[in-house]
Amino acid sequence: MKALRLLLLLILLPLNALAVQPDEMLADPALELRAREISRNLRCVVCQNQSIDDSDAPLARDLRLLVRERLSKGDSDAQVYDFLVARYGDFVLLRPPVKPSTWLLWFGPAALLVVGAIAIVFWFRRRPAAIEDKPMSEEERARIARLLDGEGSA
Repeated sequence: MKALRLLLLLILLPLNALAVQPDEMLADPALELRAREISRNLRCVVCQNQSIDDSDAPLARDLRLLVRERLSKGDSDAQVYDFLVARYGDFVLLRPPVKPSTWLLWFGPAALLVVGAIAIVFWFRRRPAAIEDKPMSEEERARIARLLDGEGSA
């Protein structure tokens, strides 16, 4: 029973397989904590939807080492971010700043939703409200009768 609980616990726990290797870690715990926080906010430019803290890509490792190197040299967190943005652009940030060059990224989905809703409203307004149910004319009745008797051709 104890083994089953342990197995269940291991399956249900969100196991975060961090890619940071022991040889990358800094000796100073405070600097390492800062490096990990910065790494969680930087996008792996290879994996794209993963932070460099979680990525096993060689470039992500290089970026983690670069972050630790900059922090060891005395850079502030802002200086590290600025350095990486200057090198890779806002794309390297998992949460890019809201500015004219990123407006499409931030507001594009909402704009598409609004445009889609407006298009649906216009589409429903242009449709005929209902098809009128009008009785058949004498000519239409006669034609149907001829077709049913097999006299006429379509």
